[in-house]
Amino acid sequence: MQSWQMQTAKARFSELVKHAVENGPQEITLHGRAKAVVVSRELFDRLSGNEQSLVDFMRASPLQGRDDIEFERDRSLPREVEL
Repeated sequence: MQSWQMQTAKARFSELVKHAVENGPQEITLHGRAKAVVVSRELFDRLSGNEQSLVDFMRASPLQGRDDIEFERDRSLPREVEL
């Protein structure tokens, strides 16, 4: 993993992002200590489990297709707003 000093990372941000996409995670340091890591969106999605679209997620639900589910609604009146 390549390491970038904060000042250099700010000055060459486009290059930093390009390196993250092409070469993998890029470490950012401040006063010699690791403070952050920049990763590509593809890697972030893979690591965080965000590869699936919302539609695909909903279709994979174990509740999908069930008609016997009832959601209780709050029937109370809305609160009054003073003008």
